[in-house]
Amino acid sequence: MRLTPVASFLPVLLLAACGSEPATAPADSGTPTTTVTEEIVPANGETPAAPVAEATVAASATPPVFAACAVCHTTAKDGPARVGPNLWGVFGSAAAGKPGFGYSPGLKAAGLTWDEATLDKWLTKPAALVPGTHMAFPGQPDAAKRQELIAFLQSLK
Repeated sequence: MRLTPVASFLPVLLLAACGSEPATAPADSGTPTTTVTEEIVPANGETPAAPVAEATVAASATPPVFAACAVCHTTAKDGPARVGPNLWGVFGSAAAGKPGFGYSPGLKAAGLTWDEATLDKWLTKPAALVPGTHMAFPGQPDAAKRQELIAFLQSLK
C-alpha cells in the first residue's frame, strides 16, 4: 500500500492532538455585555490629560442559586417559556403579565408587581404569598441567596 504525501502526515497530526486541551467555544451565558468607552477631551482640543476610561457594563452573572430556577424558567430576551414563564424583564412588571403563559387563577387575581419586596416574599415561599399557585418551588430560606436572585432578575432588562 502506497501512501500519498498528505496521508502520510495524518498519523502525525492525530498524535500531535493527543493530550492537548480540547478547543472549546466560550460559554454563552445569555447575558448581554456592552463596552462603554468614555473619552475626556478638553474644549481647547489638546490631548486629554486623563486616560480613556473603559468600563464593561453587563447584566449580573447568573448566580449559582438560579440553577433551581433554570429547571423551569429561561432568562434570554424573547426566550421561550418552559414549565414557568420566561423571566426576562420580569422585575417591575405585573405578576401573571407575560402573554401566552397559563398562570394560576390565584396569581392572576393577586394584583402583584414584581418589585424587590414582593419578590423577596415570593421567593421565601410562593405558596404562602399566593395560595394555589402553580409554582412548585418550595422557597429559598436564605435571605442572602434571595437577594442574589432578586438582583439577577433586576438585571434582566
